[in-house]
Amino acid sequence: MNLLTLARERLFKALALAPDDLLRNAVYRRLWTSILISSLGAQITMLALPLTAAVLLHATPTQMGLLTSMEILPFVLFSLPSGVWLDRVKKLPVYVMGEALLGLAVLSVPVAARLDWLGMPWLYFVAFVLGTVYTTAGSAAQIVLTQVVSRERLVEAHAKNALASSGAEVAGPGVAGVLIKLLGAPMALAVDAFLVLTSAFILRGVRVQEQLVKKSGADFWRDLKEGLLFVRRNALLISLACAVGGWQFSNQAAQVVQILYATRELGLSAHSVGLCYVALGFGTVLASVFGHRLSRRIGPGPCLVLGFSSTSVGWLTLALLPAGVIGVVAFAFMLFAFGVGAVLIFINFLSLRQSVTPAPMLGRMTSTMRWLILIPAGPGALAGGWLGEHVSLRAGLLLAGVASLLLSLIAWRHPVIRRVRELPKPVETVVTA
Repeated sequence: MNLLTLARERLFKALALAPDDLLRNAVYRRLWTSILISSLGAQITMLALPLTAAVLLHATPTQMGLLTSMEILPFVLFSLPSGVWLDRVKKLPVYVMGEALLGLAVLSVPVAARLDWLGMPWLYFVAFVLGTVYTTAGSAAQIVLTQVVSRERLVEAHAKNALASSGAEVAGPGVAGVLIKLLGAPMALAVDAFLVLTSAFILRGVRVQEQLVKKSGADFWRDLKEGLLFVRRNALLISLACAVGGWQFSNQAAQVVQILYATRELGLSAHSVGLCYVALGFGTVLASVFGHRLSRRIGPGPCLVLGFSSTSVGWLTLALLPAGVIGVVAFAFMLFAFGVGAVLIFINFLSLRQSVTPAPMLGRMTSTMRWLILIPAGPGALAGGWLGEHVSLRAGLLLAGVASLLLSLIAWRHPVIRRVRELPKPVETVVTA
């Protein structure tokens, strides 16, 4: 009995949070819990939405490319004006309302399926709504984090957020696979809607202090130009935008064809695809746990380049290895390598851009950067879809792998990125248009 008690005490001590751990902050802990729940729902959507298109509606690779492009289009259309708007309003209510709208949009898919209205045009519309929410509420969420966490702890906060997402990515695909098998892909989205609406309810309890600078509507275009000029005149921001934008081209080219490749070339069922996606979760967990320490050891810039290389290796492996059992293993490995790489990319990318930006400019900087990095995403999705339909599904993966590998080499030779070994201080001077 004494040995059991001692073992239990040691276990609790090992699991105990450090005295200065961010999760001891009640406000951050509530935000983190919301991210965890929302991420679990997102894993269902990540599988169920493309599987609905690919399996139930028999979408072609070009249609899959259009589906992805419809989700990206709002970033191109609305990012810049939403950045100006976000700098004029409180961000937390935008974040909460965005989560609620996200849940309703996802819920419309199973409703449409029940009423026999579901088709590719409906999915295009839903993807456009999701992209619009991500454009505004997604930017607001990134700014809310800076209101909860001090700037010097942003890499740690992003790593913990990635850990929350990673935990969902370990459990989520398996849960999604079971739900899709039992309920069908459209009805599984109803569970995601419930989780996202729960996340919105939790966010309502978050309390942040935010001081707004009142501006008249006549300043809108001047403010928009100030955001563009701020990014343009900062060498680090423009370098990051070019690098991550190039990676988004590769990423979307691969995303369009990888579900089709798994179901049509490898012959995997929806449930098997979900099980393979567990490897993605393990990759993100690994990078989330050690990414902060790795970034601190080698620097945010080199860590970012390492993320590009990891995703490149995954896509090239899947593109070059034969189908069959080896192909299934390659598919799981690709997801694992992507999980590692994507976390390394974004915990450093987000931290660098936020650390260098003064608070009054955060909304415009965030939206401008998101706009810049997602401009190449639409062409990437269309290119991957075109290659998948007119050449082969492997060709889309090969394009993604080669492009990301070239990007890794270019980014490593770029001194502005390679030499960033610690988070920079914010540029306090605001550019006047």
